[in-house]
Amino acid sequence: MTSLDKPTEDAQRDSRAVTEAALFEAFGGLRGMIETVVPGLLFVTIFTINKDLHSAAIAALGVSILLVVVRLVMKDTVKHAFSGVFGVAFGVVFAMMTGNAKDFYLPGMLYTLGLALAYIITTLAGVPLIGLILGPVFKENLSWRTRNPGRKTAYAKASWAWGLILLAKCAILFPLYWWADTTQFGWVLIALKIPPFLLAVWLTWVFLAKAPPPIDVFAEMEAEERAEKEREAAARSAD
Repeated sequence: MTSLDKPTEDAQRDSRAVTEAALFEAFGGLRGMIETVVPGLLFVTIFTINKDLHSAAIAALGVSILLVVVRLVMKDTVKHAFSGVFGVAFGVVFAMMTGNAKDFYLPGMLYTLGLALAYIITTLAGVPLIGLILGPVFKENLSWRTRNPGRKTAYAKASWAWGLILLAKCAILFPLYWWADTTQFGWVLIALKIPPFLLAVWLTWVFLAKAPPPIDVFAEMEAEERAEKEREAAARSAD
């Protein structure tokens, strides 16, 4: 790395200090986790009680919409809540079309499988998905690919962790989808919502905390713009 690229000790400390907050911001934090769990939890609870697909589906979709409305009222970011609404809506459509309550969970399972494969394939291709997700959060964009090899390695390790953890989750859920009844399957799925996610986030934090700090490409661009203006001002003064 050049002297411009070489991270300073202060930057290293700052990077470790902000990594945890940045990860929670990127993945929704505690509130995002709650919003992920609540619709499915409500669905399986209602279905366990009355075995009525329609009331369970409507309740799940209603609460996911309510969560978006709450965020809008509070003028908070809605991207995680909106993604939850779309996921629940697809689940409701699948379940209503087939009449099988277990199909409420099928779109989410397919998404999890696709995401696991995306983490693995992008890592093998040299552009680990977790780096693409977190690069803008850390204001480094894609600088880690060519200018910060230690950070690229950390992103690769984190992406492998996400991919393998999600594959392990799929290896549990897909057989149960065929063999277990709806209530058993639903409760197992709810139980597997948060722990794998927390494990993947923790491993990502471990890898990034030990990695070189990100190169702030936005700060570099601003510095270059200031330098350019100073050169122009100096040229005008010389004239």
